[in-house]
Amino acid sequence: MLEEWLVTNGIGGYASGTVNGAITRRYHGLLIAALPNPLGRMMMLNGLSERLRLPDGRVMYTGAEELAGISPEAILAVSEFRLEAGLPVWRYEVDGFVLEKRLFLPYRQNSVHLTYLLLSGHGKLRLGLRPALHFRSHDALVSERRSTHYKLSAFEEQFEITGAEGLPALRLIVHGPATAFTFDRKESTLIPYRTERHRGYEWQGSLWSPGYFRADLDEGDRTTLVASTEEWNTILALAPEGAYRAELDRRKLLLDAAPPQARTGPAAELVLAADQFLITPVGRAEDVTRMRASGDEIRTVIAGYPWFTDWGRDTMISLEGLTLMTGRQNEAGWILRTFAHYVHNGLIPNMFPEGEKDGLYHTADATLWFFHAIHRYMKITDDRATLKLLLPKLVDIIEHHWNGTLFGIGMDPKDALLHQGQQGYQLTWMDAKVGDWVVTPRRGKAVEINALWYNALRLMAVWMEEDGQEANMHRMSDTAQRVRESFNQRFWYEEGGYLYDVVDAEQGGNDDACRPNQVLAISLDHPVLDEVRWKQVMDVVTDRLLTPVGLRSLAPGNPGYKAKYYGDLRARDAAYHQGTVWAWLIGPYVDAWLKLNPGKEADARGFLAGFVAHLDEACVGSISEVFDAETPYTPRGCIAQAWSVAEVLRCLVNTA
Repeated sequence: MLEEWLVTNGIGGYASGTVNGAITRRYHGLLIAALPNPLGRMMMLNGLSERLRLPDGRVMYTGAEELAGISPEAILAVSEFRLEAGLPVWRYEVDGFVLEKRLFLPYRQNSVHLTYLLLSGHGKLRLGLRPALHFRSHDALVSERRSTHYKLSAFEEQFEITGAEGLPALRLIVHGPATAFTFDRKESTLIPYRTERHRGYEWQGSLWSPGYFRADLDEGDRTTLVASTEEWNTILALAPEGAYRAELDRRKLLLDAAPPQARTGPAAELVLAADQFLITPVGRAEDVTRMRASGDEIRTVIAGYPWFTDWGRDTMISLEGLTLMTGRQNEAGWILRTFAHYVHNGLIPNMFPEGEKDGLYHTADATLWFFHAIHRYMKITDDRATLKLLLPKLVDIIEHHWNGTLFGIGMDPKDALLHQGQQGYQLTWMDAKVGDWVVTPRRGKAVEINALWYNALRLMAVWMEEDGQEANMHRMSDTAQRVRESFNQRFWYEEGGYLYDVVDAEQGGNDDACRPNQVLAISLDHPVLDEVRWKQVMDVVTDRLLTPVGLRSLAPGNPGYKAKYYGDLRARDAAYHQGTVWAWLIGPYVDAWLKLNPGKEADARGFLAGFVAHLDEACVGSISEVFDAETPYTPRGCIAQAWSVAEVLRCLVNTA
């Protein structure tokens, strides 16, 4: 597996690739710009062919042979790759020359800076940089042709490339000594994207280049290529060295603001990784204007890179780790108030599709996680003004759940348990769907939904009492008590010694699949499961589901169990929640384990060791979405996932 890297810009844009420079995914590029809706995130600069001409005339290439169109023998391998302040640095060595490359994206700009510094060497090293382009949605197939032609314009050292109507221009400029541009139009075809092929997608595409830049470097010289969709006055506002120092200063402030336990070591790496997911969404201009008019800022969370947008469930689960464990309490408040604005029929959005302003609401648990996130925010900030602002929304949410709302979500008056389910929809976090096939529908009364329901009711009872709403307080408390009694009566699976995953399932009866969802009945601040059963449940979970990188989504031995997550979309989604390990689940597991083993934080930290090792594989410095269910627990899915980073960081801080 090739190691990958990721850099983001705070508005949803990013750059990503493999450490060795090979382009293997449709999402690999040096500038994926976050543009206003309906464009969304657009691939604006796919890559660079980097050529080194030595004083004796020999030519070597760094990066992807796919772009250069040459044999692997002419490729100069990376001698060292590292992250400095979370930013990638490459080192190349040949014949006494030592060249260092750095990449970063200025914060909240759709720009990328690539700086090449010749650390040592005798004579001149000629650096050639050929940009490769395919303007398209970052999610589009590599075979898609969005524009039939590109137009190159130049004014002195400033270059602009335009493509399809409605897209901004890609602006290019090179800073440094002895630089020049050679017009040499070229199209490379049948470029292979190996990971896309393995994932069952179109895997061959074309890239266009207008020509190449060159710079002659002596020892100590540097040159910087800037590519951007911003206006020239923004691009030229800071020289490259000043822009880089500003970004380093911003990252230092992030670490300084974090708790002491998170300023060094793996936790510090994750503080910087957490920053990648917290964004100001530039696409939803109306919402930005509305929030700012009320004296607020709009913030949301990208669920995972490279392909996810902002998801309500992922945001609420991630909020504590991404913001409260990193000293970013103000942004936590902005996120909560942002999502409160979108409450509709007692639900917060499940997700905002790429390039659209309206959310989709097909989720039974995201809204219940909203209560959990608010509670954790209140414990840190005691922000009574925000709680008072949100309370009417929260009461409305509970009433919709009492009376029933969209997608069959509602309380069963017979036992006060929450049911959910509608044909064709995946409403819990186990939400894989291929076409019309919902892989794990879990329609009925799901165990974690009811654990979250009970937790929300208990929290509301406290908040209602503090707000002087005695009648509402009693109704919340009475409902919570009924939920607790019904839960412990209905969900206990005596034969297995653990909890049913779903009771009153769609096909009748109860689902006895051993899944990690039951851990939430213990881990939440108000655990619904009777304490006498905690140890038995945790023993089963530890024995059958725990791995070094999270919990399996289904225990081995179940007929539906899948040991590996790979293949085309249908094969992957068939395994997504059928054994595949999810990193984020380590958070609830550690919380539940510590309730049974109070004061043993040092021992609990041992459950995180696998993640520390993982920081040097897959996406270096971040944590993957999922892993195979069995050794060697190969990382899969999104290369960097918000709730994976958030929950591991939260556990690292809490067990320090």
